[in-house]
Amino acid sequence: MPNNLTLLDLAKLNSADMAVGLIEEVATVAPEVTIIPARTIPGTSYKISARTGRPTVAFRALNEGTDATKSQFTERTIEAFLLSARVECDKAAANAYIDGAVAYQALEAKGVMAEALFKIGQQTIYGTAQDGKGFPGLQALVSTLGSVLVDAGGTTATTGSSVYAIAAGSQGVQYVYGQNTTIDLSAFREGDATDSNSKRFAAYIADLTAWVGLQCANKYAVGRIKNITADSTKTLTDAKLLDLLRQFPVGVKPTHFLMSRRSAYQLSISRSTTPNTKQESFGGILNGLATESFGIPIIVTDSIADNEAIV
Repeated sequence: MPNNLTLLDLAKLNSADMAVGLIEEVATVAPEVTIIPARTIPGTSYKISARTGRPTVAFRALNEGTDATKSQFTERTIEAFLLSARVECDKAAANAYIDGAVAYQALEAKGVMAEALFKIGQQTIYGTAQDGKGFPGLQALVSTLGSVLVDAGGTTATTGSSVYAIAAGSQGVQYVYGQNTTIDLSAFREGDATDSNSKRFAAYIADLTAWVGLQCANKYAVGRIKNITADSTKTLTDAKLLDLLRQFPVGVKPTHFLMSRRSAYQLSISRSTTPNTKQESFGGILNGLATESFGIPIIVTDSIADNEAIV
């Protein structure tokens, strides 16, 4: 059964104060989808080569030979997966909307685009554990690539959260959109929809389509702190972020931290109990959630849950 505009929906929309507009109480936030760079590709997949070992170099004495040596490479396939949605609304009901059918179609378009971004955001973190038909996410990539991993040590079941340090860019983490386009939402067209009894009615219909993937070209393009909880000493602090950062090779610096609102709050209050000298060195912690750590911007996202299993 399609999610059609009901008479009750219409009554609520028409009785609302148009100066206030629609209040998005179901709003979810996935800012990483618009902050992490993206590229388009002609098809739906491509291959990348990663150097996993350099040639051997050594000093030698005169008249001694040198062993032949070479780099080691591995090949990885990056794929884009099909994301889609179909929006249907009863034509008669939409036409009866106080601002007209086009205005109602705009409401639905905004809603489905917002949900598409949130879906991509969740997939970015949890990958096939979130949706088996989508692309692998950062959680699995840390394991499969052998990336940097720190355990915060939380023990309370199903209250865990994670923080990711990523190096966003063409040599690191970026989104891939296939078929030379990004997220396509068709114009609304008139057609037939069906109710729960398979009976037809005239409707306005639009389709959302995108081929989306996530590239992580380098194992040092991502790192994770797992098992962050509310347990004593197991919350997020700058010390834990530093523990993560110190395990990246010299010369490799992540561009962003990704974390939940709870983790950002924990980080903020851990600073607020320290002398002003530390507060000033990090900045922006008294007027809201933490915005950076060690010069690295923080992306606060609802895509990361606070009820992860302890692993």
